[in-house]
Amino acid sequence: MTNSMSATVSRCMEAVRDHVGTVELEAFIYYIRSDSFDYTKWQREHYDNKTPEEIFASLEAHSAQHPFKGKKAMII
Repeated sequence: MTNSMSATVSRCMEAVRDHVGTVELEAFIYYIRSDSFDYTKWQREHYDNKTPEEIFASLEAHSAQHPFKGKKAMII
């Protein structure tokens, strides 16, 4: 793992921990690392339960809270 990716992972883990707490973060990590977790299936089920209008509204809200402000995107 590169230093920049390691820093990104650390920031993301800290953000999740700050939002849900250490115990729930550990449970989340355990769950997503389990053999039964399928991210593609989870995404499909998550978005299949939403209307296009709900998805668009969510994207607009996210864009308003996290504006691009001319920053270059990090390509992984």
